[in-house]
This record gives sequence, C-alpha cells and structure tokens, in this order.
Amino acid sequence: MSHRLSFITAIVGVVALAIFLIFRHEAVSQIEDPSANTQAPAQVTTLTLEPERVVLIEAFPGRVAAYRRVEIRPQVTGIIKKRLVEGGTEVEAGEVLFEIDPALLEADLDTAKAGVMRAEGALAHARQGLARAKALIAENVTSRKNYEEAQNDLTAAEANLAEAKAVAHRRALDLDFATIRSPIKGYVGRTVADEGALASSQTELAVVQELDRVYVDLRLPATKLDGVQSAAKEGLGSAEILDADGKPHPRAGRLALSDVTVDPGTGDAAVRIEVENPGLNLLPGMYVRVRLPRGVLPDALLVPEEAVVRNGAGEAQLVVVTADGRAARRKVVLGDAIDGRVVVTAGLKAGEMIVIRGQDRVQDGLRVSPVGAQQDAATAADRH
Repeated sequence: MSHRLSFITAIVGVVALAIFLIFRHEAVSQIEDPSANTQAPAQVTTLTLEPERVVLIEAFPGRVAAYRRVEIRPQVTGIIKKRLVEGGTEVEAGEVLFEIDPALLEADLDTAKAGVMRAEGALAHARQGLARAKALIAENVTSRKNYEEAQNDLTAAEANLAEAKAVAHRRALDLDFATIRSPIKGYVGRTVADEGALASSQTELAVVQELDRVYVDLRLPATKLDGVQSAAKEGLGSAEILDADGKPHPRAGRLALSDVTVDPGTGDAAVRIEVENPGLNLLPGMYVRVRLPRGVLPDALLVPEEAVVRNGAGEAQLVVVTADGRAARRKVVLGDAIDGRVVVTAGLKAGEMIVIRGQDRVQDGLRVSPVGAQQDAATAADRH
C-alpha cells in the first residue's frame, strides 16, 4: 500500500512540474515578444466637422381660426318666413339666407308714406299763407306779427316734411332688412333658426366663415418673439403647418401679425399666421403645430445625435480623434436639434474629426482606425 502511495505522489509531482514549465514558457514568450500585448486599432466611423449655414426652426402649438367669421343677426324683429340656406353650404356675398315676414313692416312703411303726404300738404298750405301775408303787408292791411307767424308756419311745415321723409326712409330700410343676406363669401355653420321662429337683434340665426384662407393663432414665449419677427422680415423661410398627425399642409403660411402686449401671467405673446386653405384641410378649432424660423447660424457645427455620449453626471461628450490617431472624450455644449443632428455651441472647432459610430468601443488614449461616414455607408451597401 505504501509503494502505491509513493507512486501516485511521484506522478502528481511530475504533472505539477510540467504545468509550471508550460506557464513559465508562455510568460517568457510574451516578455520576449512585446507585440503579444498590443491590440489592433479599433475601427470607428468618423466625420470631419465643417461649418454650415443653418436656419433655426422651432415648432409651436396653435389653433386654427376662420379668416373672417360673421354672426348673422337680424336688424328688425319678426317671424322668419323662409330659410334659404342649409348648414355647411357655401354662400356668396349678398346671397339671401333668411326672409322675415314683411307684412308688419310694409304696413309701417305705408303709414310713413301717408305721413309724408300729410306733411307735403301742410307745407303747401304754409306757403300759400305766407304768400297772402306778403300781399297784405304790402298793402298795410295786416300786421307785421301775422306776417312773421306765416313765416314760422312755413319753417315748421318744412321741418315736418323732412322728418316725415326720414321716417319713411327708415321704414323702407326696415323692410329691406327683412331680407337677410350674407355679408361675405364663406361657409354656413350650424344654423340656429328655422321657419316660424321669432327673430330679433338678440337672435343668432347662423354663422358664416371664410375658410378659403385661415389664421393659425399661436402663443410663444416673449423671449422668442423678436427672433420670429426678425426672421420673417429677413425672409429666412415661411411657416410650415403640421396637422395633429404631423402631416404638412400643402401651402406655406406667413406671419400676419403679432400682439404688442405680453400676457403677464404666462409671459407669452400672441402671434397669428395666415395660410391658404385649399380643400378645407384646416378647420376652425383644429389643433396644429407650426414650424417657424427664428434665426440663423452662419457657421454652425452640426453632429449626428447618435454621436453624442453622456458621462456619469449626464454631461454631453463627443469622442474626438487626435492628430496622432488616438481617441479622446471631450465635453461639449449642445444647442438646437435639427433633423437628426444637433448644433455644438462650444467644445469643438471646425476641421476636427469626431467619432459618430463605434465610440462605445474605445477608451481615452486608445488608437483608432478612422473610416469616413461616406466610405462606411458604401461598404454597408456593398455587403447588402
């Protein structure tokens, strides 16, 4: 039994010596060949920064409003005899919408005309009286007082006739107002009144809105108002209208007006955009977004958003390729985001090379093998 244990112990010792010699040989080989510890440069996709002219654009929420909105209210009181329009239809300026029963108004006009005839008769009588007074006073038959009274009667008769004619004209206007017309070309909204209803100046019969062009009302921070106004004056671009689904409106808008006061509660200013509306794609009350130019950067440096990395504190960084081909992380200050790219306002200079893909595989000071973005795209296309 002791001989067997001695044999096993000898075998274990031989195996241990062999393993030691193997590891020693590996260590000596690595010391003699330093290239065994050297990694190949990491391949990364890079972009060389070049300044660009960039128009800054920002989106603001807004609501659509009719270009013109008119409430149809009668100027006379009466029973609606006819309704000649349906809700949702298009009407022309001057088109008849409602007719009020004219019977009472016609009677009032006839009464006013009779008053004019009576005043005309009184005027003729006053003229004759003055003529007689003139003849009598010339013959010293009547007194000066009677002559003056005749003159006053004529003046009063003339005034009464003018008043009667004014009343008759007013009654004629009232009769004309019984036919209610649309003052503008537009679309009739929800009709309120129908035949048989009593109409008065307090009654809204219908609403007509001009929708071939509309307004979009915005509220934006007062701090951005000056930039929007300046951009409009300089012609940096028109307003783009986007519907609730993000689909662009077929026509561009323009800045129509901006309020001269600021809401003290919110610090916002009102801005109105005017835009043509073919096909009535924009309806009053609809929620939209408006992309407005608000300034220009003549020499902006833009980088793809995916090139930006964050450190533990959440600060923005970019991986820059130094002149000796090594990676270096650098803190940067970011500005506006524009179509998948972001403006770098501090931390970079034109002509520097940044890593836009593969930056998560490299550390500071590590050598990299840069591949241009265009070359990288071409290689990916060839693979497919």
